[in-house]
Amino acid sequence: MTHPLTLNALPLFPLTTVLFPGGYLPLQIFEVRYLDMIGRCFKNNAPFGVISLNQGNEVLKAPQGEPGAPSVADEIFYPVGTLARITSLSRPQAGLMLIQCAGLQRFLVTERQLLKHGLWVADVTLLADDQTVPVPDDLKPVASTLKRVVTTLQAQGTLEDQMPIQPPYQYEDCAWVANRWCDVLPMPLELKHRLMALDNPLVRLELVSDMLERNGIST
Repeated sequence: MTHPLTLNALPLFPLTTVLFPGGYLPLQIFEVRYLDMIGRCFKNNAPFGVISLNQGNEVLKAPQGEPGAPSVADEIFYPVGTLARITSLSRPQAGLMLIQCAGLQRFLVTERQLLKHGLWVADVTLLADDQTVPVPDDLKPVASTLKRVVTTLQAQGTLEDQMPIQPPYQYEDCAWVANRWCDVLPMPLELKHRLMALDNPLVRLELVSDMLERNGIST
């Protein structure tokens, strides 16, 4: 019997977005609590965890200790997140990093800890990758429409490393097609997180197909 893999003291980056496996995430890093963490992760080719905020702000609005200042301890985030690997990092000026990240494997937070400088770390259990499920015939138009979106972006001259949908393109795979639609479709954060946490990629794609229909997107 195999046991789930775990990671201890994984640094977390709470955001008001959801990162899906295979997804693309550009970030501007300027808060002290993240500059050192991101630098260390990049240097060691180590991932960090992207977790979605249910309560709280991505950026502290005022110095801690001032009356009415937001507290990092007030941040509440969903328990399922995604590992992020930094694929590109630049420092255009002091105190600012521009990074591009790729979504890797999903994880479940089992225990979390707030360090004194405002950084969350967590013990996490890695979740199984989505099973490879071919896109069924009745959902192939959903994949074809996604391909047209990518082709349009390419025709507009969007640089490949800045595309919201990154290669390798897997238009025959339910999870990949569903995840890429979730990357670009506007939807409430809670719904996007529920879709990411689903363990059935076919159901995820069926739900995405329903949303496309409701939004009047022709497939």
